[in-house]
Amino acid sequence: MSNTLNTITVDGVTYDAADYAASQNASNVKKNSSLDKEAFLSLLVTQLQYQDPLSPMDNSEYLAQLAQFSALEQMTNVADNLSSLSDVVKNMDTSVLVGQLSSMIDKNVTWSDGHNVVNKGAVKGVSISDGIPSLIVETADGKQTSVSVSEIVRIDSVA
Repeated sequence: MSNTLNTITVDGVTYDAADYAASQNASNVKKNSSLDKEAFLSLLVTQLQYQDPLSPMDNSEYLAQLAQFSALEQMTNVADNLSSLSDVVKNMDTSVLVGQLSSMIDKNVTWSDGHNVVNKGAVKGVSISDGIPSLIVETADGKQTSVSVSEIVRIDSVA
């Protein structure tokens, strides 16, 4: 039976202090399922705090754990940087594509709508929606339509 020094009362319920601390730590681990640098260092300090002073752990084991954690942190940083670099490359690709498509303004284009219907018109603008490039083309009757770049079959020099 536990004495009153080893108990804690929460919301009117008395718990054994060790059991309550363990349940709180378990719920915190569930909330943070991934270990970050702070969690690792907290575990390491706790491990050092509770080790037997007459039989301490080997320093090489601590160094190995620190080296593993350092390598993991570096890999995480590399992955984050690669993700950022990927975004930059996508933005550059889009910028280059807009520049190339802009050179088509005021040129005549011929396109197929996929059903062997051929249309003609003059390019008036460029549009990129959801990463899909298209041209704004004005047909002979004055109507403007959006034409996917993949539908274009011919480009003439002057509108």
